[in-house]
Amino acid sequence: MPTWERTACAKLNLTLDVLGKREDGYHDLRMVMQTVALRDRLTIETGGEAGVRVRTDLDFLPTDDGNLAAAAARRYWEATGRPPEGLTVRIDKHIPVCAGLAGGSSDAAAVLRWMNDRYGDRLSRAELAEIGQRVGSDVPFCVLGGTALAEGRGEVLTPLPPLPPCWFVLCKPPFPVSTPELFRRVDGVRLRCRPDTRGMLAALEKGDLTGVAQRLYNVFEDVLPPRKRERVRELRDLLLEQGAAGTCMSGTGPTVFGLFRTEAEARRAEAALRPHCPDTWAVESVCE
Repeated sequence: MPTWERTACAKLNLTLDVLGKREDGYHDLRMVMQTVALRDRLTIETGGEAGVRVRTDLDFLPTDDGNLAAAAARRYWEATGRPPEGLTVRIDKHIPVCAGLAGGSSDAAAVLRWMNDRYGDRLSRAELAEIGQRVGSDVPFCVLGGTALAEGRGEVLTPLPPLPPCWFVLCKPPFPVSTPELFRRVDGVRLRCRPDTRGMLAALEKGDLTGVAQRLYNVFEDVLPPRKRERVRELRDLLLEQGAAGTCMSGTGPTVFGLFRTEAEARRAEAALRPHCPDTWAVESVCE
């Protein structure tokens, strides 16, 4: 059967602010998001009975529409009026699951881009992002990629000047964080600090990497359960000790990242952090 290879990149939140709860039950967010080179690998095969079959190297992941890659294919067919064909999507996972890095959303975005190429529909990235919005809140950004301001639920995107070339060290501690719980905690407190989103946008406009590093901030860190918050801060301190220009948690966590100017600095920090956190990776920023 014909096969195609694709990759799907992780995302980081350089800033994340929760503005309030909406009448529809969702929250209004304001985030500066960045693509990084931690990639899942997808192999897509056509043929067989109509419908989508997902296979991954992680037994606990869903293989039906609960997997965002399958949901993305179905949404694409619905949006374009094309009849479903037989698809098998095999995903070799490198982006950790439930880590605040949009791994499932990036897989969905990769499927949408592939389908657009396969059928020759020539939909714009904005049109693909609109389809992706029906799959998940992070999918539109993963379709767009690069550096962007995300608002609303995450689907209102404004492309930003690219982040100056740099590297990140990502550390994922071995515990889950409940996204619904964090939103409930945010709703129940008055946040003491918020990210300087305007300053972040100005730093990106100037190509000021130091200014970017100084403004990394995620309000969800302030409402983590105490033991998890302590561990996140320990990892941030370790990254700073290794020379990170700035640190932050991505999404609803628990992944922590440090920003480094050079690959050599990031590789040294990766080696130093791995004994403290085995799931540690040095990756470069990606401008799509």
